This record gives sequence, structure tokens and C-alpha cells, in this order.
Amino acid sequence: HRTSLPSPMFSRNDFSIWSILRKCIGMELSKITMPVIFNEPLSFLQRLTEYMEHTYLIHKASSLSSTTERMQCVAAFAVSAVASQWERTGKPFNPLLGETYELIRDDLGFRLLSEQVSHHPPISAFYAEGLNNDFVFHGSIYPKLKFWGKSVEAEPKGTMTLELLEHNEAYTWTNPTCCVHNIIVGKLWIEQYGNVEITNHKTGEKCVLSFKPCGLFGKELHKVEGYIQDKSKKKLCALYGKWTECLYSVDPATFEAYKKNDKKNADEKKSSKQVGNTEESDEMPLPDSESVYVIPGSVLLWKITPRPPNSAQMYNFTSFAMALNELDKEMESVIPKTDCRLRPDIRAMENGEIDLASEEKKRLEEKQRTARKNRSKSEEDWKTRWFHQGPNPHTGTQDWLYSGNYWDRNYFNLPDIY
Repeated sequence: HRTSLPSPMFSRNDFSIWSILRKCIGMELSKITMPVIFNEPLSFLQRLTEYMEHTYLIHKASSLSSTTERMQCVAAFAVSAVASQWERTGKPFNPLLGETYELIRDDLGFRLLSEQVSHHPPISAFYAEGLNNDFVFHGSIYPKLKFWGKSVEAEPKGTMTLELLEHNEAYTWTNPTCCVHNIIVGKLWIEQYGNVEITNHKTGEKCVLSFKPCGLFGKELHKVEGYIQDKSKKKLCALYGKWTECLYSVDPATFEAYKKNDKKNADEKKSSKQVGNTEESDEMPLPDSESVYVIPGSVLLWKITPRPPNSAQMYNFTSFAMALNELDKEMESVIPKTDCRLRPDIRAMENGEIDLASEEKKRLEEKQRTARKNRSKSEEDWKTRWFHQGPNPHTGTQDWLYSGNYWDRNYFNLPDIY
């Protein structure tokens, strides 16, 4: 796979996001057209695929015989799935209705398909499966974006479902809220916060993780901690770490003793130096020098892969993200014409042709609007191609389920969206 993009990113310094956003305080951001300079050259469907970067954690979970150990790996997978967001302040392109994306990674043991199944509200559905038939991972994401003056908050509504087929187990969870700070002045920075509850529907075990908001002095920046408990709520193990780096598991009693001691030390520090400055700043707090203190007796569940050295010039992409929009002749002959690799605006941006990217983006949005008008005139409804709505088999809530047949490579009557 390629290790860099055809062209480095543009400087965003000459553009003020504020000039666009001040008109939309409190509005839903999906209705606003942003200049292409704030994008990164990926569709949201491709960005979603980054959940799969640490697929080895799913394979590992499948291989374990203890339900608690499997849950630890699933929890590590859920945390690792948001790790690629770190420093990714470019906005992915909004997928067009009917846009699709597929990724086959023999080296990582999975294949994935996604489709933009709704435009208002924007909903992306995906379905991934292990190449050895060991797992199925699917879900749909409806990112609700809100603008709060200094920050944009994205709440990723939608359920993730992971099935470990050999164990006949299903796990479900929802992702934490992501917030981009300093969108008007200063350096953009990202935090994730909120509770993530992973349920094993077969055993009733739960893992409840808290993604901490960073707090006033940045003490909690990027921290994640929580417990795995059995169905009677007895704590089986504690998990802690940072979503940007690593996740550890440790015995709950050891964890609580450490927390107590840590709090005592912090309180002593606080009373010895009275804090004067309470003016709340939106600057990114500097994390403590030591990253994650490893409590003796802990087991490492997951550690992030370092980003490639050229990442900062490449939209802070991981090595995995660099390869997502790769297109070779052989692939071009098999993928459907709705695949985002064929989207001209993203391709132009990746190649460094920013004016062309901007024109193409406008053209595609206009084309989509015209198609919608024509449909409403003839009163025909949009039909999704690879997914249908139905109840999630484990939670009973409305979900988007894979309809099958995509990999037969028999593509006819596909919409002309580009």
C-alpha cells in the first residue's frame, strides 16, 4: 500500500472558518456548505473504515476462551476505533446519496462495504466481515454536529454491533462524542468524551467506559477508564488508558486503591498551591509529562501504532488512512461506479488541485440537488442498494442491515452520482 499522498496538504492559515460559521451559531452543520480547504481528501465512508485499523483485536478476541478476556479485547477495539481521530481536524467530505466504499485487506483479515443510505439526515451504513468467517461487524452512523461558538461537537448517533461467530456472541455499543476546539482562533484540538457501554448479549456482561472531558487543567485529557462487570454488576476487572495511546486492564481492587491514593496526592498538591486563574481558556491543555501511569500488575490490551513521519504534511493521516483512497487499474475495473475512489472532488484534492476540487464539489452537490428535485416531481422514492432498514437483532432498535450480494460483482442500475 502507498505510504504517502500524491500531494501534501494546503495551509489553512489564510482562511477564516469564522467568516463562514458566524452565520450559523446553533444551527445543524450538515446544512452548511464549507469551503473545500477545510476538508481532508477522504469521504466520511472512508473515514468510517478507520474503525477497522486494529482488526487484530477482534481476531484475538475470537481466539480467547474466557468471556472476560474477550470483552477486554472488544473494549480495546472500541477504544482503538476512535484513536485515528487524534489531531485529524480536517473534515471528511459528506458522502453523496448512494455513494459506496469497499475495502478488502487480506493482510488484516477483513472486507468491508459501506453505503450512504440517507442524505437528510446524513446516515452512513457499513458491514464488515472476517475473511475466515470469524466475525461480523456492522452499524450505521448519523453524525449530529453542533456549533457552540468556539467548538464543534459531533455526536455519532448509531449502534455498533460485533458478532464473534465461533462463540455465538454479540456485542453492541455506541461511540463517544467528539469535540473540535478553537475553530475560530488558535490551534485546533480534539477531545472525545461521554460514556460507552458495551454489552455482551449472550452473557449479560457489560463494559462501561468513561471517556473523560479534559477538565480545566488538562489532567484528564484523553483519559479513558471503566470496568467490566458481570450481569449482577460485580466488577470483574478495571480498564484504563488514553484513547490516543493505549489501554490496560487490572484487578478492580488494585485500581481503586491507586485511584484513592492518586486523589489524596492531588488534593494535597491543590491545598498547597491555591489556584488563582479561573478564567476558562479554550487552548489545549498540555497533558502531564508522563503519559499513562502503568499500575503494577496491569496487562496491556492495545497500543497505538505510531503515525508515519510525513503524517503532519498529510492531514495527520495514519498509515492505514493513507491507503484508503488508493486506486489502481485492476481495482477500477471491478468496483461499482458509486465507489468514493472515483469521486472527482476528493481525487482532485488529494492531487493538490484545490480549485478543481472546489469546482467539482459544487458540481456534485448541484447534481445531487437536481436529482432530488426530479425524484420529488415524479414522486419516486430513493431506494438504497446494499442495506435496508430493520430491527437490530440484538437490541431491537431501528438499524440498517446488510442486504447481501454486493461481492457478487454484478452491478446494474446503479445511480449516476458523479
